[in-house]
Amino acid sequence: MAPKIYTSPFPTQTLSDTSVFSHLFSSKDATDVGGFPASTPAFIDAATGTTITRTQLKKFAFSLGNGLKTRLSLRRGDTILIYSPNSLTWPVVLFGAGAAGLRSTLANSAYNARELAFQYQDSGAKVIFASEDNVPVVRQTLKDLGLNKAEADKRIVVMTNSLYWAGGPSIIIKPELAGLLTVADLLQFGSLKDEEKFEGKLANETVYLCYSSGTTGKPKGVETTHKNITSVLEIVKVGFPALKQGEDSMLGILPFYHIYGAVKLLHFPFFSGIPVVVMARFDPVKFCANVERYKITCSLIVPPVLVVLSRHQAVDQYDLATLRILFSGAAPLGAALAQQVTNRLMERRKGRNPVKILQGYGLTETSPTTHLIPVEAAERKVGSIGLLLPNLEARLVVDGEGDGNIDAAEGQPGEIWIRGPTIMKGYLNNPTATKDAITPDGWFKTGDIAIRDSEGYYKIVDRRKELIKYKGFQVPPAELESVLLTHPDVADTAVIGVDSVKEATELPRAYVVHANPEKVKTEDQKIAFANSVKKWIEGKVARHKFLRGGVVVIEVIPKSAAGKILRRELRDRAKQELAGRNPAADNVKSKL
Repeated sequence: MAPKIYTSPFPTQTLSDTSVFSHLFSSKDATDVGGFPASTPAFIDAATGTTITRTQLKKFAFSLGNGLKTRLSLRRGDTILIYSPNSLTWPVVLFGAGAAGLRSTLANSAYNARELAFQYQDSGAKVIFASEDNVPVVRQTLKDLGLNKAEADKRIVVMTNSLYWAGGPSIIIKPELAGLLTVADLLQFGSLKDEEKFEGKLANETVYLCYSSGTTGKPKGVETTHKNITSVLEIVKVGFPALKQGEDSMLGILPFYHIYGAVKLLHFPFFSGIPVVVMARFDPVKFCANVERYKITCSLIVPPVLVVLSRHQAVDQYDLATLRILFSGAAPLGAALAQQVTNRLMERRKGRNPVKILQGYGLTETSPTTHLIPVEAAERKVGSIGLLLPNLEARLVVDGEGDGNIDAAEGQPGEIWIRGPTIMKGYLNNPTATKDAITPDGWFKTGDIAIRDSEGYYKIVDRRKELIKYKGFQVPPAELESVLLTHPDVADTAVIGVDSVKEATELPRAYVVHANPEKVKTEDQKIAFANSVKKWIEGKVARHKFLRGGVVVIEVIPKSAAGKILRRELRDRAKQELAGRNPAADNVKSKL
């Protein structure tokens, strides 16, 4: 039987075979950069207001690219590693490396020396760009790899706190870092006359190496090509709410080292002609203050940010009326939470200036976005990940016994498979993992289970390996989590399945974070609250979704940098908590 292949309702887009840099920065003349006025802001430092215009960014990139070639002797195809929280320096380094024809691998800025060492070695990076605070970890990493201090320091470039090179505040570098090469230093070695070209088939060369979250096994380097990135920019623009140059601005809180932040904050707004106000990380008070100060109209977020915005007092202390789009990704967003935040933001506006909370979907391996909710369907399709983007194909494949190629019937769940120009080249140095993930005819297996409705909107049910199977029923953790987040005293939650030998089945078990931790300081208070939550949800869901595996109060839900719940950690914790016990027993202790 022929496979059932779904296509996009959006018109097919014309794609280009060129480098990321050429696609973003090509100019008709001196007044234009990438199709927009050269003098308009590209990136703004939230804390100081220091601004880099489009033409300045192009000049900085050409200067840095030349410094990488002449001062550090890097050559086309070499790899640099960026290890820093968000900063105004990020786009200069990333695009400067691109102009020089280099690859960039982006490392979680919270990595320790061991974690950083794995990515440094696996990616084959020649140089590490690091923030001042992260240099000690880099030095430890290189020391552990057998380099003496002098040799290690030759491989470090500091992304300083000082922004004097961009016209911002001048801050003296930390004394212990004196003598290390800085980004500002690399800008002093002249300029490239033109960027390295990746035309035609060369557009399929790797440009970025983001590492997957590693919830199973070691992190894997995802080979993202120039073609992947230029394609995703073109197809996302069709489905994303229209962004108008001179009117819109975006607040950047997502980590740039994750592909969601890298593509949707460093590339897409620039491609759309609007500025990004850069925050080092999410802080609810600073978030709201910056929306007011910079008249932000759009921000990309993850569901935990919405949980904070649904409750934090800062929402009522600042004018957020300019904010019209909150776009959520990286983890499932429940309809109830989206509605809570929408209602709260609209209360102070008295019905004027509507705000829309949208959701999209994608993975590191898909560069990332494959689905978006159009703005006109925000309320009607809340909880959905939206429509398949143009130039992509999708299948919903049943996880059958011994045969993973049976397509799901209409309206039934199946694993999303995606094929198209945004699918990664493969996993670096890992042909086995690549073969397991991508079929011979080009389908990437996402591992996510979804249902497609009659209008072509997809909804994630859960991860293929995370569905809880209770006595023949499939229980999606994400659904239970979205319900639990509507409880007035639950700040965050995660649901897993635990094995019950007695009942020969899995039981849903919830871990919850209390919104007011001071109310659950003692073990008895935690148990009482846990039991109340367990009882509360029984009035909200079908019987097979009851939390028969218990409810446990913890301080924080373990998550990846992108906001994905690290269920493996919770499953390991549950095994210790339940060793020799019946998981259905009440009064589960919250401490190991």
